[in-house]
Amino acid sequence: MPRTAKPIAYTDSDVASLQRIIKGQKSEQRMVRRASIILRLIEGQQIKVIAGEMHEGTTTITKWRDRFNEQGLNGLYDEKRSGKPQVYDEQFRQRVIEKLQQPPPYGLSHWDGPTVAKELQTSVDAVWRILKKEGIQLSRQRTWCVSTDPEFTEKAADIVGLYLAPPKNAVVICVDEKPSMQALSRTTGYVTLRNGKTMRAVKSTYRRNGTQNLFAALEVATGQIHGQATKYKKRTDFLTFMDALLNDLPSGQGQEYHVVLDNYCIHKRCDEWLRDHPDVFFHYTPTSASWLNQVEIWFNIMTRKVLRGASFDNVKQLIEAIEKYIAAYNEYAEPFEWKKREVKGSQIRDTIANLCN
Repeated sequence: MPRTAKPIAYTDSDVASLQRIIKGQKSEQRMVRRASIILRLIEGQQIKVIAGEMHEGTTTITKWRDRFNEQGLNGLYDEKRSGKPQVYDEQFRQRVIEKLQQPPPYGLSHWDGPTVAKELQTSVDAVWRILKKEGIQLSRQRTWCVSTDPEFTEKAADIVGLYLAPPKNAVVICVDEKPSMQALSRTTGYVTLRNGKTMRAVKSTYRRNGTQNLFAALEVATGQIHGQATKYKKRTDFLTFMDALLNDLPSGQGQEYHVVLDNYCIHKRCDEWLRDHPDVFFHYTPTSASWLNQVEIWFNIMTRKVLRGASFDNVKQLIEAIEKYIAAYNEYAEPFEWKKREVKGSQIRDTIANLCN
Protein backbone atom coordinates (compact mmCIF):
# COMPACT_ATOMS: atom_id res chain seq x y z
CA MET A 1 0.00 0.00 0.00
CA PRO A 2 1.56 3.37 -1.04
CA ARG A 3 2.47 5.82 1.67
CA THR A 4 0.31 8.90 2.05
CA ALA A 5 2.11 12.22 1.78
CA LYS A 6 2.13 14.39 4.87
CA PRO A 7 -0.47 17.14 4.68
CA ILE A 8 0.56 20.82 4.72
CA ALA A 9 -0.48 22.76 7.81
CA TYR A 10 -1.17 26.36 6.80
CA THR A 11 -3.42 29.35 7.30
CA ASP A 12 -4.76 31.99 4.94
CA SER A 13 -2.19 34.38 6.43
CA ASP A 14 0.59 31.96 5.51
CA VAL A 15 -0.63 31.81 1.91
CA ALA A 16 -0.70 35.62 1.68
CA SER A 17 2.82 35.84 3.10
CA LEU A 18 4.13 33.23 0.64
CA GLN A 19 2.60 35.14 -2.26
CA ARG A 20 4.22 38.38 -1.06
CA ILE A 21 7.60 36.66 -1.00
CA ILE A 22 7.16 35.42 -4.57
CA LYS A 23 6.01 38.79 -5.91
CA GLY A 24 8.41 40.91 -3.85
CA GLN A 25 11.02 42.72 -5.98
CA LYS A 26 13.59 42.55 -3.18
CA SER A 27 12.96 38.91 -2.19
CA GLU A 28 15.95 36.56 -2.28
CA GLN A 29 15.66 33.98 -5.06
CA ARG A 30 16.19 31.08 -2.68
CA MET A 31 13.22 32.31 -0.60
CA VAL A 32 11.12 32.66 -3.77
CA ARG A 33 11.85 29.03 -4.76
CA ARG A 34 11.04 27.73 -1.27
CA ALA A 35 7.81 29.72 -1.11
CA SER A 36 6.86 28.39 -4.57
CA ILE A 37 7.41 24.81 -3.37
CA ILE A 38 5.11 25.29 -0.39
CA LEU A 39 2.38 26.97 -2.45
CA ARG A 40 2.43 24.11 -4.96
CA LEU A 41 2.10 21.60 -2.14
CA ILE A 42 -0.81 23.61 -0.72
CA GLU A 43 -2.45 23.47 -4.17
CA GLY A 44 -2.20 19.68 -4.00
CA GLN A 45 0.55 19.04 -6.56
CA GLN A 46 2.56 15.85 -6.17
CA ILE A 47 6.12 15.97 -4.91
CA LYS A 48 7.51 14.23 -8.03
CA VAL A 49 5.78 16.73 -10.32
CA ILE A 50 7.08 19.70 -8.35
CA ALA A 51 10.61 18.22 -8.29
CA GLY A 52 10.60 17.66 -12.05
CA GLU A 53 9.28 21.10 -12.97
CA MET A 54 11.56 22.96 -10.58
CA HIS A 55 14.60 20.73 -11.23
CA GLU A 56 14.95 19.84 -7.57
CA GLY A 57 15.33 16.51 -5.80
CA THR A 58 12.35 14.99 -4.04
CA THR A 59 14.30 15.08 -0.77
CA THR A 60 14.60 18.87 -1.14
CA ILE A 61 10.84 19.20 -1.57
CA THR A 62 10.11 17.07 1.47
CA LYS A 63 12.76 18.94 3.50
CA TRP A 64 11.06 22.33 3.04
CA ARG A 65 7.61 20.77 3.54
CA ASP A 66 8.65 19.33 6.88
CA ARG A 67 10.42 22.57 7.93
CA PHE A 68 7.29 24.57 7.06
CA ASN A 69 5.05 22.18 8.99
CA GLU A 70 7.29 22.42 12.06
CA GLN A 71 8.18 26.14 12.09
CA GLY A 72 5.86 27.87 9.65
CA LEU A 73 7.39 30.67 7.53
CA ASN A 74 10.45 30.79 9.80
CA GLY A 75 11.32 27.27 8.66
CA LEU A 76 12.03 28.54 5.13
CA TYR A 77 14.99 30.63 6.31
CA ASP A 78 18.48 29.18 6.50
CA GLU A 79 19.57 27.94 9.89
CA LYS A 80 22.52 29.62 11.55
CA ARG A 81 25.82 28.08 10.57
CA SER A 82 29.11 28.09 12.36
CA GLY A 83 30.89 29.25 9.23
CA LYS A 84 34.45 28.65 8.18
CA PRO A 85 36.84 28.26 11.11
CA GLN A 86 38.57 31.53 11.90
CA VAL A 87 42.16 31.57 10.69
CA TYR A 88 43.21 35.09 11.65
CA ASP A 89 41.85 35.45 15.16
CA GLU A 90 42.42 37.86 18.04
CA GLN A 91 45.79 36.27 18.68
CA PHE A 92 46.90 37.10 15.13
CA ARG A 93 45.66 40.70 15.55
CA GLN A 94 47.72 40.98 18.73
CA ARG A 95 50.82 39.69 16.90
CA VAL A 96 50.42 42.40 14.25
CA ILE A 97 50.01 45.15 16.86
CA GLU A 98 52.98 43.90 18.87
CA LYS A 99 55.15 43.77 15.74
CA LEU A 100 54.37 47.42 15.03
CA GLN A 101 55.72 48.33 18.46
CA GLN A 102 59.12 46.92 17.58
CA PRO A 103 61.76 48.80 15.54
CA PRO A 104 61.46 48.16 11.80
CA PRO A 105 63.99 45.91 10.08
CA TYR A 106 67.50 47.21 9.46
CA GLY A 107 67.58 49.89 6.76
CA LEU A 108 63.90 50.85 7.00
CA SER A 109 62.48 53.95 8.67
CA HIS A 110 59.00 52.56 9.31
CA TRP A 111 56.74 49.55 8.95
CA ASP A 112 54.44 48.84 6.01
CA GLY A 113 52.05 45.99 5.22
CA PRO A 114 54.40 43.79 3.16
CA THR A 115 57.20 44.17 5.70
CA VAL A 116 54.94 43.16 8.60
CA ALA A 117 53.67 40.15 6.60
CA LYS A 118 57.23 39.07 5.80
CA GLU A 119 58.28 39.30 9.45
CA LEU A 120 55.23 37.31 10.59
CA GLN A 121 55.51 34.88 7.65
CA THR A 122 51.87 35.35 6.77
CA SER A 123 49.68 36.74 4.00
CA VAL A 124 50.02 40.45 3.27
CA ASP A 125 46.26 40.55 2.61
CA ALA A 126 45.63 39.29 6.14
CA VAL A 127 47.85 42.03 7.56
CA TRP A 128 46.10 44.67 5.47
CA ARG A 129 42.70 43.45 6.71
CA ILE A 130 43.84 43.86 10.32
CA LEU A 131 45.26 47.32 9.62
CA LYS A 132 42.08 48.39 7.82
CA LYS A 133 39.85 47.09 10.61
CA GLU A 134 41.92 48.93 13.22
CA GLY A 135 42.05 52.10 11.13
CA ILE A 136 45.87 52.04 11.04
CA GLN A 137 47.40 53.76 8.00
CA LEU A 138 51.13 53.16 8.05
CA SER A 139 51.97 55.07 4.88
CA ARG A 140 49.96 58.21 5.68
CA GLN A 141 51.02 60.73 8.24
CA ARG A 142 49.66 63.89 9.81
CA THR A 143 51.59 66.75 11.29
CA TRP A 144 50.43 69.10 13.99
CA CYS A 145 52.02 71.63 16.25
CA VAL A 146 51.55 71.59 20.00
CA SER A 147 51.87 75.05 21.48
CA THR A 148 54.06 75.45 24.55
CA ASP A 149 52.86 78.99 25.19
CA PRO A 150 52.21 79.31 28.97
CA GLU A 151 49.28 81.62 28.16
CA PHE A 152 47.84 79.31 25.51
CA THR A 153 44.47 78.82 27.23
CA GLU A 154 43.84 82.53 27.75
CA LYS A 155 44.92 83.55 24.24
CA ALA A 156 43.06 80.74 22.52
CA ALA A 157 39.89 81.43 24.52
CA ASP A 158 40.13 85.11 23.58
CA ILE A 159 40.34 84.37 19.85
CA VAL A 160 37.73 81.61 19.78
CA GLY A 161 35.47 83.90 21.79
CA LEU A 162 35.79 86.51 19.04
CA TYR A 163 34.73 83.88 16.49
CA LEU A 164 31.74 82.57 18.43
CA ALA A 165 30.55 85.68 20.29
CA PRO A 166 32.10 88.90 18.95
CA PRO A 167 31.60 92.17 20.89
CA LYS A 168 28.72 94.42 19.92
CA ASN A 169 29.48 96.79 17.00
CA ALA A 170 32.70 94.88 16.32
CA VAL A 171 34.18 93.62 13.07
CA VAL A 172 36.43 90.60 13.60
CA ILE A 173 39.17 90.25 11.00
CA CYS A 174 41.84 87.58 10.53
CA VAL A 175 44.99 88.97 8.91
CA ASP A 176 48.18 87.31 7.70
CA GLU A 177 50.55 87.26 4.76
CA LYS A 178 51.53 84.57 2.27
CA PRO A 179 55.14 85.32 1.30
CA SER A 180 57.43 84.20 -1.51
CA MET A 181 54.78 83.05 -3.97
CA GLN A 182 56.75 82.13 -7.09
CA ALA A 183 55.72 83.10 -10.62
CA LEU A 184 56.80 79.94 -12.45
CA SER A 185 56.63 79.39 -16.21
CA ARG A 186 56.10 75.75 -17.12
CA THR A 187 54.19 73.60 -19.55
CA THR A 188 50.89 72.33 -18.19
CA GLY A 189 48.12 70.25 -19.71
CA TYR A 190 46.76 66.70 -19.66
CA VAL A 191 48.14 63.25 -20.38
CA THR A 192 46.56 59.83 -20.96
CA LEU A 193 48.10 56.87 -19.17
CA ARG A 194 48.37 53.30 -20.41
CA ASN A 195 45.29 52.30 -18.48
CA GLY A 196 43.27 54.94 -20.32
CA LYS A 197 42.97 57.35 -17.41
CA THR A 198 43.44 61.06 -18.10
CA MET A 199 45.00 63.39 -15.56
CA ARG A 200 46.60 66.80 -15.25
CA ALA A 201 50.26 67.05 -16.15
CA VAL A 202 53.00 69.53 -15.23
CA LYS A 203 56.41 69.50 -16.88
CA SER A 204 59.25 69.02 -14.43
CA THR A 205 61.35 71.90 -15.80
CA TYR A 206 60.33 75.51 -15.21
CA ARG A 207 61.57 79.11 -15.23
CA ARG A 208 61.44 81.44 -12.22
CA ASN A 209 60.03 84.89 -12.90
CA GLY A 210 60.16 86.44 -9.44
CA THR A 211 58.21 86.22 -6.21
CA GLN A 212 55.34 88.10 -4.64
CA ASN A 213 53.88 88.59 -1.18
CA LEU A 214 50.15 88.67 -0.44
CA PHE A 215 48.53 90.34 2.56
CA ALA A 216 45.02 89.01 3.13
CA ALA A 217 42.24 89.73 5.60
CA LEU A 218 39.20 87.54 6.24
CA GLU A 219 35.99 89.01 7.66
CA VAL A 220 34.92 86.30 10.09
CA ALA A 221 31.22 87.19 10.02
CA THR A 222 30.83 87.22 6.22
CA GLY A 223 33.77 85.25 4.84
CA GLN A 224 34.74 88.15 2.56
CA ILE A 225 38.42 88.42 1.60
CA HIS A 226 40.49 91.60 1.24
CA GLY A 227 43.88 91.22 -0.40
CA GLN A 228 46.85 93.31 -1.45
CA ALA A 229 49.94 92.07 -3.29
CA THR A 230 53.28 93.60 -2.29
CA LYS A 231 56.88 93.08 -3.28
CA TYR A 232 58.01 92.82 0.34
CA LYS A 233 56.46 92.00 3.70
CA LYS A 234 57.94 94.74 5.86
CA ARG A 235 56.13 96.37 8.77
CA THR A 236 55.46 99.45 6.63
CA ASP A 237 53.80 97.21 4.01
CA PHE A 238 51.68 95.60 6.71
CA LEU A 239 50.52 98.93 8.14
CA THR A 240 49.80 100.31 4.66
CA PHE A 241 47.61 97.26 4.07
CA MET A 242 45.84 97.84 7.39
CA ASP A 243 45.11 101.47 6.41
CA ALA A 244 43.60 100.34 3.11
CA LEU A 245 41.65 97.59 4.88
CA LEU A 246 40.05 100.02 7.34
CA ASN A 247 38.87 102.16 4.43
CA ASP A 248 37.09 99.12 2.95
CA LEU A 249 35.42 97.97 6.17
CA PRO A 250 32.17 99.35 7.60
CA SER A 251 32.62 102.43 9.74
CA GLY A 252 30.44 104.35 12.16
CA GLN A 253 30.13 105.63 15.68
CA GLY A 254 31.26 103.04 18.22
CA GLN A 255 32.60 100.71 15.52
CA GLU A 256 35.47 98.50 16.68
CA TYR A 257 37.89 96.35 14.70
CA HIS A 258 39.35 93.26 16.34
CA VAL A 259 42.26 91.85 14.34
CA VAL A 260 43.57 88.30 14.82
CA LEU A 261 47.30 88.03 14.04
CA ASP A 262 50.15 85.61 14.58
CA ASN A 263 53.39 86.51 16.35
CA TYR A 264 55.44 87.42 13.28
CA CYS A 265 57.74 90.37 13.94
CA ILE A 266 56.04 92.84 11.55
CA HIS A 267 52.78 92.45 13.50
CA LYS A 268 54.45 93.58 16.71
CA ARG A 269 55.78 97.01 17.78
CA CYS A 270 52.89 98.82 16.11
CA ASP A 271 52.11 100.91 19.20
CA GLU A 272 52.27 104.25 17.40
CA TRP A 273 49.90 103.07 14.67
CA LEU A 274 47.51 101.65 17.26
CA ARG A 275 47.52 104.94 19.18
CA ASP A 276 46.41 106.65 15.96
CA HIS A 277 43.66 104.03 15.56
CA PRO A 278 42.07 103.63 19.01
CA ASP A 279 39.19 101.63 17.55
CA VAL A 280 41.55 98.82 16.39
CA PHE A 281 42.57 96.00 18.76
CA PHE A 282 45.20 93.37 17.95
CA HIS A 283 44.76 89.81 19.26
CA TYR A 284 47.81 87.56 18.92
CA THR A 285 47.56 83.79 18.58
CA PRO A 286 49.59 81.68 21.01
CA THR A 287 53.09 80.75 19.86
CA SER A 288 53.09 77.76 17.49
CA ALA A 289 49.32 78.07 17.08
CA SER A 290 48.83 80.13 13.94
CA TRP A 291 46.19 77.54 12.94
CA LEU A 292 43.84 79.54 15.19
CA ASN A 293 43.88 82.24 12.50
CA GLN A 294 41.04 81.50 10.08
CA VAL A 295 42.68 83.25 7.12
CA GLU A 296 45.12 80.32 7.04
CA ILE A 297 42.20 78.19 5.85
CA TRP A 298 41.61 80.54 2.94
CA PHE A 299 45.32 80.56 2.05
CA ASN A 300 45.13 76.78 1.75
CA ILE A 301 42.09 77.00 -0.55
CA MET A 302 43.68 79.71 -2.70
CA THR A 303 46.90 77.72 -3.06
CA ARG A 304 45.00 74.70 -4.39
CA LYS A 305 42.74 76.74 -6.67
CA VAL A 306 45.23 79.26 -8.09
CA LEU A 307 48.88 78.40 -7.48
CA ARG A 308 49.26 74.64 -7.58
CA GLY A 309 50.08 73.40 -11.08
CA ALA A 310 49.72 76.88 -12.64
CA SER A 311 52.04 78.75 -15.01
CA PHE A 312 52.82 82.48 -14.89
CA ASP A 313 55.21 84.21 -17.30
CA ASN A 314 55.72 87.15 -14.94
CA VAL A 315 54.75 88.49 -11.53
CA LYS A 316 52.00 90.63 -13.05
CA GLN A 317 50.17 87.53 -14.28
CA LEU A 318 50.46 85.99 -10.81
CA ILE A 319 48.97 89.08 -9.17
CA GLU A 320 46.13 89.26 -11.72
CA ALA A 321 45.27 85.59 -11.14
CA ILE A 322 45.07 86.12 -7.37
CA GLU A 323 42.99 89.29 -7.70
CA LYS A 324 40.55 87.58 -10.07
CA TYR A 325 40.21 84.67 -7.68
CA ILE A 326 39.51 86.98 -4.73
CA ALA A 327 36.79 88.76 -6.74
CA ALA A 328 35.22 85.46 -7.79
CA TYR A 329 35.50 84.02 -4.27
CA ASN A 330 33.78 87.01 -2.68
CA GLU A 331 30.69 86.53 -4.87
CA TYR A 332 29.90 83.29 -3.02
CA ALA A 333 31.86 83.78 0.21
CA GLU A 334 30.47 82.23 3.38
CA PRO A 335 31.87 82.30 6.93
CA PHE A 336 33.83 79.31 8.12
CA GLU A 337 32.19 77.21 10.82
CA TRP A 338 34.63 77.04 13.71
CA LYS A 339 35.25 73.50 14.92
CA LYS A 340 37.84 72.06 17.24
CA ARG A 341 39.74 69.08 15.86
CA GLU A 342 41.44 66.73 18.29
CA VAL A 343 44.24 64.26 17.59
CA LYS A 344 44.23 61.35 20.00
CA GLY A 345 47.57 61.09 21.76
CA SER A 346 48.84 64.40 20.36
CA GLN A 347 50.09 65.55 23.74
CA ILE A 348 51.95 62.33 24.64
CA ARG A 349 54.11 59.81 22.89
CA ASP A 350 51.79 56.87 22.39
CA THR A 351 52.57 53.60 20.62
CA ILE A 352 50.07 51.98 18.28
CA ALA A 353 49.27 49.45 20.98
CA ASN A 354 48.28 52.22 23.39
CA LEU A 355 45.87 53.63 20.80
CA CYS A 356 44.33 50.33 19.68
CA ASN A 357 43.90 48.52 23.01
